[in-house]
Amino acid sequence: MKQIKHWPSEDQPREKLRSKGAAQLTETELLTILIQNGTKEKSAMELAQELVDRSGNRLADLARMSTRELMKTKGIGMAKAISIQAAMELGRRRMGAENLKSTVVTGSASVAKYLQAKLMDLPHEVFAVLFLNRANRIRHFEIISSGGMTGTVADPRIILKKALEEDAVSIILCHNHPSGNLRPSRADEELTIKIRHAARYFDIQVLDHIIVSTEGYYSFADEGALL
Repeated sequence: MKQIKHWPSEDQPREKLRSKGAAQLTETELLTILIQNGTKEKSAMELAQELVDRSGNRLADLARMSTRELMKTKGIGMAKAISIQAAMELGRRRMGAENLKSTVVTGSASVAKYLQAKLMDLPHEVFAVLFLNRANRIRHFEIISSGGMTGTVADPRIILKKALEEDAVSIILCHNHPSGNLRPSRADEELTIKIRHAARYFDIQVLDHIIVSTEGYYSFADEGALL
């Protein structure tokens, strides 16, 4: 393949973006812009195509790749890998911000989209909590614990201590399922009950427990499972 600088200007990714807009570029072309330079053996476009092929043409899978995994593509060094990860993180943050602009919780759908943007690309399970004030405004979001591919453990004492520090009157429990499966496990159900019962002693209400994955979300409150 000829070096990109020798292509007709209208076919060069940067010129195409400038003249037609970013939406007209393929994932490979956008990655080419991030990669910037190729190697002696391969152009930036060829390196980008290798990454797209490795991800099975799934942007979500590419977004989950760690720096080390990205660098397994020969020609993708630390700087290029970090640039790609930074771009993916900007996308996640924009998605999260737009889905919860008001920071007022009105239902599970808006919270789930916010959480998906925060957690969906993590390769391991994490347990997080949204701390809300009396007006249902989010005061704070925090990942309480991180686990492996199949589970994590959250300590109710840590959650309630943080809720008191944040002057929260209600909380929303949340965690991700990297497997994509949205059904809560028995351990998820038992933990929800334990935290909900403990929170009552401090007049703190557990509004929901939301599980998110790339496939969607599960809301304990919507399913009538907040026992």
